[in-house]
Amino acid sequence: MTQRPWSRRDFLRRTAAAGAVALGGTAALSACTSTSSGAGSVLENARKSGSMRIGIAGEEPYGFTGTDGRVTGEAPEVARTVLQAIGIRDVQAEQVDFGSLIPALNANRFDMVCAGMNITSQRCQQAAFSLPDYTALTALLVPRGNPQGVTTFKDVAAKNLPLAVLGAAVEQGYAQAAGVPPGNISPFNDQNALLQAVTSGRAYAAALTDISLKWLAGKNPQAGVEVTPGFTPTQNGREVVSAGGFVFRQADNDLRNAFNTELQTLHSNGRWVQIASPFGFSQANLPAAGLSTEQLCAA
Repeated sequence: MTQRPWSRRDFLRRTAAAGAVALGGTAALSACTSTSSGAGSVLENARKSGSMRIGIAGEEPYGFTGTDGRVTGEAPEVARTVLQAIGIRDVQAEQVDFGSLIPALNANRFDMVCAGMNITSQRCQQAAFSLPDYTALTALLVPRGNPQGVTTFKDVAAKNLPLAVLGAAVEQGYAQAAGVPPGNISPFNDQNALLQAVTSGRAYAAALTDISLKWLAGKNPQAGVEVTPGFTPTQNGREVVSAGGFVFRQADNDLRNAFNTELQTLHSNGRWVQIASPFGFSQANLPAAGLSTEQLCAA
């Protein structure tokens, strides 16, 4: 009998008493503790304590908890390397729903978000983003063989098909911009729910980054699904660059600037590809030269 993969909700039930998960096996902090407490800045306090709390959303392979209880994924692993370079040795994580990441950050439950969050103008009004960490194409998870032959949101709209999306993620807006009726779009809490929506027929397709969907399909080879080739969505007649980054409170400029300096170093010296490649990223996912957070926030 095949065991059902854990969903984010399953994880939260199992870890509610702990309140947080340590990245490298270190004891978890209490849920209300943040390195922002104290007289100094977040960066100063984190350097003094040697520890920082991050927020994740459980989306694989961006930031999630492995079967061994260790928090991993592209974003936590990159963040750990960067933070060690600026004098912060210990990284601990708290997992919340994707849509709660920025509100929880601003409520001081943790001091940065490491969840592969797309940089958008709306989010930039609520928090501050790092340099673009990566870019990714959008894709669709569909029944094996893709009998409806859809490869873009416009195809989904033209065939009036039901679509599943991750709640609070950017794909819902992309789909609506392509003409998919809101009534045909169903948001779900996690990736496993997206998979189940497609395999049960509740949705013909599920939309997410190609990186995320390839990881999901690879973990569930018997599910009878496949991932369409990646594509670039459009809004207002223009192609949309999907770029993700790390998220900070708007007041924490010293932390963000120090983080950006070391993140740029990882991008330039090849170390980023080494860290990110086990999670399905490649050189092709490095942001194009000249792509800036300011451009993405203004788009």
